[in-house]
Amino acid sequence: METSTKKLSSLRITSLDDDDDETEIPHQPPQAGLSTAEADYEDDDDEEEEAEVTLGVLSKPKHPGLLLRHLFPSKAGGIPAWLDPVNLPSGKSSYCGFCGEPLQFVLQIYAPIEDNVAAFHRTLFMFMCPSMACLLRDQHEQWKHKYGNPCRSVKIFRCQLPRNNAFYSAQPPKHDGSDKPLCPGAPVCHWCGTWKGDKICSSCKKARYCSEKHQALHWRTGHKNDCLQIISSAASNSVLPAVGIVPASISWPEFEIKIDYEGTFDSDSGDENNSKSLVMQRHGKLDAMMQSWMDHFEADADNKCWASFQERVSRAPNQVLRYCREPNAKPLWALSFGCPSDADIPSCSYCRGPLCYEFQVMPQLLYFFGVGNQPDSLDWATIVVYTCQGSCDQTVSYKEEFAWVQLYPTTTTRR
Repeated sequence: METSTKKLSSLRITSLDDDDDETEIPHQPPQAGLSTAEADYEDDDDEEEEAEVTLGVLSKPKHPGLLLRHLFPSKAGGIPAWLDPVNLPSGKSSYCGFCGEPLQFVLQIYAPIEDNVAAFHRTLFMFMCPSMACLLRDQHEQWKHKYGNPCRSVKIFRCQLPRNNAFYSAQPPKHDGSDKPLCPGAPVCHWCGTWKGDKICSSCKKARYCSEKHQALHWRTGHKNDCLQIISSAASNSVLPAVGIVPASISWPEFEIKIDYEGTFDSDSGDENNSKSLVMQRHGKLDAMMQSWMDHFEADADNKCWASFQERVSRAPNQVLRYCREPNAKPLWALSFGCPSDADIPSCSYCRGPLCYEFQVMPQLLYFFGVGNQPDSLDWATIVVYTCQGSCDQTVSYKEEFAWVQLYPTTTTRR
């Protein structure tokens, strides 16, 4: 197992001195053998050493400049800090496979691989459609990967760069305000600030958009007046007014993802029956969110998988992300059903090599994003991300990886 110091450096740059129509009820097809959750329980007694898990917890950044792309941040909410700022995902990659709307940025994890020269810089990006109806359909479609590329409302992109590249200095950031990228990025949508602005306003020729919908939304919320001013200023040779800024309300709140190790949190009790009280007592401000969790499973409190999940999460209730890329790493499943078997995890779409578990997103993230409890609000048990085991270096800058969505039983039956 790697040392804690080496693992931490794999998630953060420290020093470079050492190296110059109706939602269907999701159907689980018959599986040969055990699901991964069941297999994990079978293997518990035989496992000599458990993989060390890195936890992601959210913190409000001291100032927005800390989360810019040339500082290689791990962050949630806001807009993405694209690693390759020029060759962004485009076409259908940026849209929900069900409703056709542009996807919304969820989070990104800076996770370089020390022994992979091509992945000296490496960031994983997660996007999803904010519609719960689309997420329900996504959970159903994820079983169909063997029969072609399934439609998805949750998408993961991997981008990696060598140390010497066209976008960043080969030296580590100084974090003193002097750090700058080597080149500007591609123009992005003036409405969402996320995707490449391939469409240009036909009147002012200044505002850019990723989709017709975002162009219409920007027009109705202020660009109609800005556009007239820009045209008028251009005709009179006066200073052009700035194009309207992206409304903050269209994205989730922005947080920095701080890194900690699960081993630093003590488990106050090994008794699974005390898991609920442990969670509820530790962080009073999260009581409502945690209570909502527990309410899903009051009738199934004896379920071994849920009890194990409950106890594990209670050690650090604020965790929004669990990361571990070690060979023996396994997801922490909330439920014993709706889990993939090994055969259900596809191969890499680019090199055809195997995928491995890398991280999972926890439901606590929804609390920090201010997602409510309305019937159509987003909700999940966990979203598990699998990436190319060899982190292959293909020609495309942003390679789409594979996410497995696990929903609570109350959400899988929504209509």
